[in-house]
Amino acid sequence: MSVWLPSAPCTPRACAGHRGARRAPLPAAVLLTAGCTLTLLGAVCVPAVLLLGPALRDRLIRGWAYAVVRAFGVRVRATGPTADAVRHGADPVRAPVGELVVANHVSWLDIPLVATVFPARMLAKSEIRTWPLLGPLAALGGTLFIERDRLRALPGAVRALAGALASGSRVAVFPQGSTWCGRGDGGRFRHAAFQAAMDAGAAVRPVRIRYRTAEQRPAGAAAFVGEDPLAASLWRVVTAAGLTAEIRVLPLIPAGGEPDRRALARAAQSAVANDSANRPPESVHH
Repeated sequence: MSVWLPSAPCTPRACAGHRGARRAPLPAAVLLTAGCTLTLLGAVCVPAVLLLGPALRDRLIRGWAYAVVRAFGVRVRATGPTADAVRHGADPVRAPVGELVVANHVSWLDIPLVATVFPARMLAKSEIRTWPLLGPLAALGGTLFIERDRLRALPGAVRALAGALASGSRVAVFPQGSTWCGRGDGGRFRHAAFQAAMDAGAAVRPVRIRYRTAEQRPAGAAAFVGEDPLAASLWRVVTAAGLTAEIRVLPLIPAGGEPDRRALARAAQSAVANDSANRPPESVHH
């Protein structure tokens, strides 16, 4: 098995059910249309946005990403000092060397959710490059593509990621390598991306993602796991009323803070897995 293709035990039938209030088909269809339209609009605007300065570009991306998550009917709750600063109009300072943002992976919603706080280049499977419209635009936007089913391609992917970090880019990675439903701690963090961070001398920013129902239970409706078709997942999200996406920004792991990639991966995974769901009320509700 490729290190880029770990398996998860989660399945749509076992993990992606929703218990709670539901939206009627008509308002759900309106949300689905709005979310998809905003997503495509953002993709089409990529060439123009790239012409802007970094601060304005990041601000626009954060606003668009937040609008996409809300358009699908999901509230956003961001916590942590960096999230507080962004909420009050401050932009996270970009270091001369880039930052590797690592998060647990639950859903397709994770991508815009992370971008509400940390606009970043993404690491994506190479198949996306061939998708009509979105593939070329993803490439234009700086997405780093990996051939997940070819182990021999791994060193090249690590070099490309390290080069992006060394050039000052912020790159977001889901190092579990697969989506997990979010009810447990999920799979272990794979080491490759952390090797790239060490090679580039880049800091690592762990981020914890959770989805909750109105009753504060884990929201199975948000999980995009196993062989779940994207269309089915989209419909499940917009028909499940009262969902909240929670993103918690955890303390930075400085460059050189761990002796090797395995220790760095363990430190990031531990930070994400051990972060308590019952924090003091420092939350920022959008």
